[in-house]
Amino acid sequence: MARLTLAPGFRFKPTDEILAVYYLKRKILGKRIASNAVVEVNIYDFCPWDLPDKSSLKSGDLEWYFFCPKSKKGFRWC
Repeated sequence: MARLTLAPGFRFKPTDEILAVYYLKRKILGKRIASNAVVEVNIYDFCPWDLPDKSSLKSGDLEWYFFCPKSKKGFRWC
């Protein structure tokens, strides 16, 4: 996965509306998303402390954004 390096001072802080109306809607419709700031990761395959390394964004922020496939399996405990 290619990692993004953000320009100094830039923060990826999308609103709930932007996440739903732009990113999620485009993902569901199979449309191209202009940025890979939100990547697909099955978060259930990883422990919480491993998730920051799965993000494509290199930043000091403590928030990460992922698309995660819906799972019908049980939970995996760390």
